[in-house]
Amino acid sequence: MTLTVTLAVLFSAVLHATWNALVKTGTDRLMTMGWIAGATGLVALPFLPFIPFPGWDVAKILFLSFVLHAGYKLFLVKCYEHGDFGQVYPLSRGLAPAIVTVVGAIWLGEILPTPAFVGIALVAIGIVSLAFRRTNGAGLPNDPRALAYALGTSLFIAAYTLNDGLGGRIAESPHIYVIWLFAGDGLIFFLLVLWRRGRKFLVPQRAMAIGAAGGVMSVIAYWLVIWAMTLAPLGPVAALRETSVVFAALISGLLLKEGLGWRAVAAAAIVAAGVILLRM
Repeated sequence: MTLTVTLAVLFSAVLHATWNALVKTGTDRLMTMGWIAGATGLVALPFLPFIPFPGWDVAKILFLSFVLHAGYKLFLVKCYEHGDFGQVYPLSRGLAPAIVTVVGAIWLGEILPTPAFVGIALVAIGIVSLAFRRTNGAGLPNDPRALAYALGTSLFIAAYTLNDGLGGRIAESPHIYVIWLFAGDGLIFFLLVLWRRGRKFLVPQRAMAIGAAGGVMSVIAYWLVIWAMTLAPLGPVAALRETSVVFAALISGLLLKEGLGWRAVAAAAIVAAGVILLRM
């Protein structure tokens, strides 16, 4: 991985942690997520007249991706309804790199050097270790439903990461793929939330402003990752993006006041060690 790719993916990690924190702090998280999706669609919309329609091979990947991204968003909302940001975000992101690396190696035939596998393992271990807290930010026992939804979210993340990585590679351009992805995904999820919440979803509210900001962050963050996956193996890129959990830990402790103890610092150090191995 070149320095440019590494810095791009790290910046993507910062943006990803930030827009997730915005969802967590929303009063109606489903509506906030709906406006984030709508904003991503609006960002992509102006580019559609200038790009070609995807061929059938790419369209099949896009249709599957629409389903996977919608499932991911629904599970993520449930995560934040039942658990702390500092708990469910690391767990939902932590298992995905290991899944992506194993499947990528088997399915796509990617051969990675031993240090890369060790680095990915360290990143995953550090991320997951951040999740294990006995109590939540209010000092109450953790809700087991939060962990279940977080595990489900990680499966969706692994699935769409592999699917979109392949789509970006076989499409005419990864940028064209991302434009169609965000346009379709944004519209579908926006309509889904409109169906669930009804007219109140369209009433001017705080969720609109938060969603607009989060949507722009989401587009930039994922666009950078899709681009990076065309220049480097899927596993290391996916693992490096999961350093967003380090930034999420800081947001959890400093801004959301959920607590940031020595375990979080140790886990962040493990993640950093994994990133260094990936960089090597």
